[in-house]
Amino acid sequence: MSETLDKPLIDVRIIPPRERHPRIFGVLGALMPGKSMLITSDHDPRPLHYQLETNFPGQFGWDYLEQGPEVWRVEIDRLEDGGSCDCCCGSEH
Repeated sequence: MSETLDKPLIDVRIIPPRERHPRIFGVLGALMPGKSMLITSDHDPRPLHYQLETNFPGQFGWDYLEQGPEVWRVEIDRLEDGGSCDCCCGSEH
């Protein structure tokens, strides 16, 4: 993962819980391949990580920058080749 300058940052500690994931997924959807965003939270964002792996397999990288106990910081990368299968069809399944 790369430097933290000029990356979208979402501090979920100041966002109402029901708005957190929609806001994060909005930013992730706008990320160009090879770019990343940062998330700061007051808890381990494992459910978000699970959601990414389940709904968008192979499309995002996940790196803990800080792991509590009071603050968690995560960098999420949009992978360059994410979403394409390894077969010859070129499908995104």
